[in-house]
Amino acid sequence: MRRRRLLPRRATDALPRDTDLVLLGIKSWDPETYRKLTGPPLKPPLDFARRLAELGQDAHVRFVLVPGLTDDPTDAEGVAAFGGGLGNVSRVDVLPFRKLGEAKWQALGMPSTLHGTPSPAPEQVAAVREVFRSHGLHAV
Repeated sequence: MRRRRLLPRRATDALPRDTDLVLLGIKSWDPETYRKLTGPPLKPPLDFARRLAELGQDAHVRFVLVPGLTDDPTDAEGVAAFGGGLGNVSRVDVLPFRKLGEAKWQALGMPSTLHGTPSPAPEQVAAVREVFRSHGLHAV
């Protein structure tokens, strides 16, 4: 499997200046969980987010709430504190995990790494949104 290159390391400061909005997918605040979910380490996306803040580039954070993986309260708290401290995050999308991709994994003949993972309860999603709001962020 070919590993994709991370844009944050290769992007010059000109790229964000020519972009209206950057979506930051910070999947987990825990470096081990982040690596397990994405492959690469957590540090490059965080460094890129800091660069965007220094440039005043508008950004949205996307946080996927996955029961058993990213539902530890310290996970959302860490991402929220980080995002709230940047000063350029205009919105946070708290996205509840959905099983929509399982059929795609099956069609590709690949095992779904999240097979059997339930979607979070609406109360869980609301609680995580409140964590982000407590850090001054607009969470939806």
